[in-house]
Amino acid sequence: MTLIEVGGERPYQVVVGRGLAPEVPAALPGAVQAAVLFAAPVREHADRVVEALRESGISPLPIEVPDAEAGKTVEVATRCWDALGGAAFTRTDAVVGVGGGAVTDVAGFVAACWLRGVRVVQVPTSLLGMVDAAVGGKTGINTAAGKNLVGAFYPPVRVLCDLDTLHTLPADDLRAGLAEVVKCGFIADPVILDRLEQHDVPDVLRDVAERAIRVKARVVSEDLREAGLREILNYGHTLGHAIERTEGYAWKHGHAVAVGLVYAAALGRLAGRLDAATAERHRAVLTRVGLPTTYKPGAWDVLHSAMRVDKKARGAKLRFVVLDGLARPSTLDGPDEALLRRAYEEVLPT
Repeated sequence: MTLIEVGGERPYQVVVGRGLAPEVPAALPGAVQAAVLFAAPVREHADRVVEALRESGISPLPIEVPDAEAGKTVEVATRCWDALGGAAFTRTDAVVGVGGGAVTDVAGFVAACWLRGVRVVQVPTSLLGMVDAAVGGKTGINTAAGKNLVGAFYPPVRVLCDLDTLHTLPADDLRAGLAEVVKCGFIADPVILDRLEQHDVPDVLRDVAERAIRVKARVVSEDLREAGLREILNYGHTLGHAIERTEGYAWKHGHAVAVGLVYAAALGRLAGRLDAATAERHRAVLTRVGLPTTYKPGAWDVLHSAMRVDKKARGAKLRFVVLDGLARPSTLDGPDEALLRRAYEEVLPT
């Protein structure tokens, strides 16, 4: 097992390994009950977690939630709280999120709100969940106004990244997770980019995943509540979230972020902040791992409106994370409308 420390006001470990279901009860000393939130595609892995809890003397409460973004609603969260209330959950009990990033997001939010906070263990089963959603304590749900606008900063007591779950992950889901890995390469650890450019993904998957987790762990250890440094993790996400909302969340998060990364690189270059070679490297690396780098024409106005309710906006000004060079993230506040539109033209199909 690889142990990655996440510091801050409530430190915890991210564990990367195989066969980690027995580690779940070990992370919950004193718990009498544990709700296991999961989606249907990972039922088999959730069953292993349920059995591990039962064998350790913790009563499991399995709660199936809708898969992907359909599970990140206030209605789903309410149903989970009703189940906890029905089982008389107390402050010594816990929530376990087993699934992709959407499941771990809602599991963390349910835990953060129940009795103003009970313990949560995150067991991400997708690459996206392992390198991004389950690490860092961001929890939340979507509303009609936008993605992740309702939530809480609430660190887990442990994150268990069981690599065995990736063997059954659909190829498209695995590719989607690579968008966040590539992002970490550009903002902090260029070795990730070198690995993906020089090797086939399966040969370096564990290495680049652990590197991406370490990037996020370093950042959130210093800035849990996104007061400053943590903003760099939003690289590519301003347009990415707008695409997700415009598509009614039919696009995978990683696919939308991949286009957002190309857009952010173009924006940085056009603003005179990023060299052309590094900007073009975005498109090349993402294409190599099978991710999209373009979006449809005629969508700019609706995307621009969606970006205005993004969490990174400040008042009436849009705010973008850009690069001043490789692994040199910065911000661009209130860019000119013409500049934004010119950058969008660079993500249109040719």
